[in-house]
Amino acid sequence: MRYIQSTRMLKQIIDAGQIGDIVNIQHLEPVGYWHQGHSFVRGNWRNWQESNFMLMTKSCHDLDWLRYMMGVKCLAVSSFGELKYFKKSEKPVEAGEAKGCVECPFELKCPYSAIKLYIRDCIEKGNTSWPVNTLEPEPTVENIMADLQNSPYGRCVFECDNDVVDNQVVNLLFEGQRTASFTMTAFNKADFRKTRIFGTLGELFCDGHVIEHFDFLTERKIITEIPPDVGDHAGGDYRLMLAFTEAVARGDQNLIMSGIDETLESHLIVFAAERARLEKRVVDLQQVLDFDIKPC
Repeated sequence: MRYIQSTRMLKQIIDAGQIGDIVNIQHLEPVGYWHQGHSFVRGNWRNWQESNFMLMTKSCHDLDWLRYMMGVKCLAVSSFGELKYFKKSEKPVEAGEAKGCVECPFELKCPYSAIKLYIRDCIEKGNTSWPVNTLEPEPTVENIMADLQNSPYGRCVFECDNDVVDNQVVNLLFEGQRTASFTMTAFNKADFRKTRIFGTLGELFCDGHVIEHFDFLTERKIITEIPPDVGDHAGGDYRLMLAFTEAVARGDQNLIMSGIDETLESHLIVFAAERARLEKRVVDLQQVLDFDIKPC
């Protein structure tokens, strides 16, 4: 996320002093209802012991990004989060005893239906890439329907062995009396992250499509479109590898936006946040050095 276009554009505004000193950042990761079902309920990252906790598998990028945008060290974190919805106790009565979507009488009314996701919302609309190609490299209605009867991706989202959270908030205290809040939730349309950055001289808003800059002195709002980029993750994958190969070719490490120190620091923030969630307390970042995380 350090390498995507919106980050570069926001950072230029901040480093130029156009919003003064950052006081607070609000950052939302809209995982999306179907993405949660695909990856974190039915998929590879559903279970803490088989993969990792949600902040690490999905949101470590975001906490690293907050640290990068702030430009100063994080001092302490608190966090709350739970598995609210994707569990047997929330299963609609109309679904009965069905363990999978193929045989479920409630399937047509369920927004989390695997048939809806992989066939009606993907194949029938011309999308044969991710996420449906997770099941088959060349998906068709026939082979996907066969898969849904036998594979984990056809399971009812209320009958899986998932245990990672489906919503979580993290509060962060940074040097200089600066604060930030991060929200990860499944209950939305899967979309670009949304961020508000509050400074002493102005405010920024970014939704992955545009950047809105409101200046306190002039009370003007400037809206700038974010140009599309190449590749996945809003161009972040491509830009990261481009920076690395150019740094190697030129022998210039300054072209890389992170390194061992930054990576270690942002991971420690993630571990501290999960410790804060599990123990329901504020965690000082110095305490994570001897942290042995345990599943809830």
